[in-house]
Formats: sequence, structure tokens, C-alpha cells
Amino acid sequence: MTQMTEPRWLTDPEMAAWLNVTQMLMLMPSALDRQLRDEAGIPHAYYQILATLSAAPERAMRMTDLARLVGTTTSRLSHAVASLEQRGWVNRQACAFDKRGQIASLTDIGMTALATAAPGHVAEVRRLIFDNLSDAEIDQLRTIIGKILPALA
Repeated sequence: MTQMTEPRWLTDPEMAAWLNVTQMLMLMPSALDRQLRDEAGIPHAYYQILATLSAAPERAMRMTDLARLVGTTTSRLSHAVASLEQRGWVNRQACAFDKRGQIASLTDIGMTALATAAPGHVAEVRRLIFDNLSDAEIDQLRTIIGKILPALA
């Protein structure tokens, strides 16, 4: 017979922090998505794909790696990349060393679209997050999130 242990309930300060985190997690994606749709005509997910590819060597990476980095499934990524391909912003090709895999690459047109969208996106990120924090708080935020992320991977 297994013994039931009492859950470790959140303390009042932990609950207050948790509620703030959950509210931010719910509101942030919508705010970023709204700004990018209004100003650049793309959802935040597409921006993340373009930005991630722009930082990759030769602006290209395997679709499975790209999906992991942008936090989506390969099927959702495939749908998004298909839309970006129609715009001429991304190309897909077979992976040279794994015929089952595909490589997504950012085109010059896609890089231009990203460069056009980036200033408004950065301004929104600053408005929503960094303009509200001191340098010390930004360091704390980076440290705290750095401690949480490994548990999510």
C-alpha cells in the first residue's frame, strides 16, 4: 500500500508570483502577435522562424532543429514554413546527409522582411518588458529564467 503524501501547496508569496507568471504567459503571446500582425502582417510564430533562421549559419537549419528552437511541433512548423515559402521568404530542400530530413533557409527577400519587421517588434518588446525594469532587474530576470528553462527542456 502506497502512502499518500500531502501536496506541497504554494505559499502565499509563491502563489502571488505564480499567478503573475501565468498571466504574463497568457498575455505576452497575444500582445506580440497583435503588434506583428498590425505592423508587419505576420504572426509572432513566423517572426520567430525568420529570426531563428537569420541567426543560423548560412541562414539555414534542419526543420527538426528549427521546430525545437521556436518551440513548436514539426507539423506546425511545416505548415508555417509552407506559408513563408509562398511569400518567397523561406526555401526548403532535402537534407544532404539525411534524405528524410529537410533544411529550411532564409531567402534574401525573407531577410528583408525580417529587417523591416524587427524595429517595431523590438520597440514592442522594450515597451512590454525592458522599459519597466532597471538594469539590476533585467539581470535578475535573466538569472531567474535561466534557472527555470532547464526544467522545461
